[in-house]
Amino acid sequence: MQQIDELAEYNQGRWEALAQADIAYSRPLLALDEDSARQWLQEQGGNPPEGLGDFRGKDVLCLASGGGQQSAVFGVLGANVTVFDLTAGQLQRDEEVAAHYGFPLQLVQGDMRDLSCFEDGTFDLVWQPYSLNFIPDAQPLFNEVARILRNGGRYRLEFANPYLFELDDTSWQSGGYRLTHPYLNGAEIQFEDPHWEVEASDGSSQRVLGPREFRHTLSSVLNSLIGLGFTLRASWENPTNGDPDAEPGSWEHFVAIAPPWLGFWFTYQPNH
Repeated sequence: MQQIDELAEYNQGRWEALAQADIAYSRPLLALDEDSARQWLQEQGGNPPEGLGDFRGKDVLCLASGGGQQSAVFGVLGANVTVFDLTAGQLQRDEEVAAHYGFPLQLVQGDMRDLSCFEDGTFDLVWQPYSLNFIPDAQPLFNEVARILRNGGRYRLEFANPYLFELDDTSWQSGGYRLTHPYLNGAEIQFEDPHWEVEASDGSSQRVLGPREFRHTLSSVLNSLIGLGFTLRASWENPTNGDPDAEPGSWEHFVAIAPPWLGFWFTYQPNH
């Protein structure tokens, strides 16, 4: 485990607590076959114009992606999988996945801003679920992703919709969801209630204090990656299954009005 700063130490503690509370992102996928694994990818990762392709024998990094979900999917599809995550509790779920399916898995604990443990051009794919917003400056991370990807490699990235970052279903007031925070790149978001409502697999529920989060504007993300030689291949909003006729102030209504997450596929083509 590399040395980490105060922010990473704080968020590490928060994610350990969330994992112990059995958050949905910490529940290993233990009933996959190749068909269901590929279906999961299509549902969670969008579909770039060239298709998802064959992952068998490909070197895949699940970046800031512990929890036993992405690693299970790519392992079942025959990839050589590495998981890099800040939290031991999340990586433990990936250990469970590897033991369950019987495939080799490399696990590394550390801060996503420092990927110096990997050599240049190590991976064909870097898959990063929602985690970018736990750091205030994305540039060091993007520099590292460019360094460890092979020419022609792909980067799948998901992060908070920056235009809506402080909103959630509890923000409904007088006929709308109100925007109140300035649109500033790197600004820490002070949520009215910083707790996450965690419903465990046994149906119980508890409130757990969440990690610190930061806004990343759309222009800062896209321009940083384009400047490093990434080509945008596809984008999507998530989720897309909201209900505009649902009760205002409910989650189903909120996501129909204001999709909270954005996803992107990039190809690394520095000499293109």
